[in-house]
Amino acid sequence: MVSTKIDKGLKIFIPILVVVVVSTIVTTILMNNKSPNIDTELNQETSITNNNEKENKMAKIYANLNNEKLEINLEENSTTSALVKPLPLDIAMNDLNKNEKYAYLDNSLPTNTYSPKHIEAGDVMLFGDNCLVIFYESFDTSYSYSKIGHINNLPSLDDGNISISIDVK
Repeated sequence: MVSTKIDKGLKIFIPILVVVVVSTIVTTILMNNKSPNIDTELNQETSITNNNEKENKMAKIYANLNNEKLEINLEENSTTSALVKPLPLDIAMNDLNKNEKYAYLDNSLPTNTYSPKHIEAGDVMLFGDNCLVIFYESFDTSYSYSKIGHINNLPSLDDGNISISIDVK
């Protein structure tokens, strides 16, 4: 008889418990999914616009080579961010293998190395953590680099060592 009363009590209690739990879950979900007000949306759009403007300003730097202004289209990574912080930068670059100009920087930079397998003329890379390289010939490679950017329409650089100035303008 006692067992029958417990069974009847459970038959009533369990459905009520289920309704309470489901109601609590639905209410919590609905409360957490409230849409933001218009001011919040406008602030988010303004923030996104400001961030895009900053990215666009940081998207290009310029190299001055023999009084010719060359645009360097930058990659978005920690290597590039660290490189542009101390600009302007005046460096003497040496020739290597008749396909690249290189210079060792005073400071190490963070790296994002990968093996590109193929280098294109105009690629700007970091070898190791402090060797800035501008490639002026295309070729296959097994070395790893951190990509900094690319110079379109790179003039011939096969005339030996060069001096270059890099700045944001």
